[in-house]
Amino acid sequence: MEPQPPAPSRPPSPALPWSSGRLAALCRRHSVTALRMLMGLLFLWFGGMKLVPEASPAEEMAGRTMEAITFQLVPAGVSLPLLGVLEILIGTGLVTGLLPRLTLTVFFGHLSGTFLALAVLAGEMWSDAGPYPTLAGQYVLKNLVLIAAGVVIAAHGQPPAAVRRAVPRAPATLPAPPRRPARPHAAAREEQRAAG
Repeated sequence: MEPQPPAPSRPPSPALPWSSGRLAALCRRHSVTALRMLMGLLFLWFGGMKLVPEASPAEEMAGRTMEAITFQLVPAGVSLPLLGVLEILIGTGLVTGLLPRLTLTVFFGHLSGTFLALAVLAGEMWSDAGPYPTLAGQYVLKNLVLIAAGVVIAAHGQPPAAVRRAVPRAPATLPAPPRRPARPHAAAREEQRAAG
């Protein structure tokens, strides 16, 4: 067998965004901001749909859940616009990055409340064939993913740079180095040597 000639070398390809970890660095730098803004847009959209009669496929389920948990004190005609406004406020807070703690607190409270439908409307949320969610149950359970995304935003997110610059910060000062405690017996030995 004759040795094969070496394969011709290819010229280096131009630098692509995903080469040398550039895409990973881009994702690290912008992914939490993109997640926060996209979730905000989703909440603005879904909240707006609750303000338009019969625009939201979830409005009947949300209205009946609210009626059930308020013991029919708050009718669906009142609770749906309130839920819509709440979702619009959450979306606005997520998109702008303003009042992040308040926004995320309301966000987590709201999404936690959506799980009440699994118990209040159990006949519609779970299949008779076993512990399998129906389509409506899956619609509610997908909120677990939104909660996980909210946890990521809460753990890693920062408000926009304009907001950070607007908040004055105290200048960082270094603490004074600790003083060494006096050693009385060492000083006494020095005096004895000097005297003796």
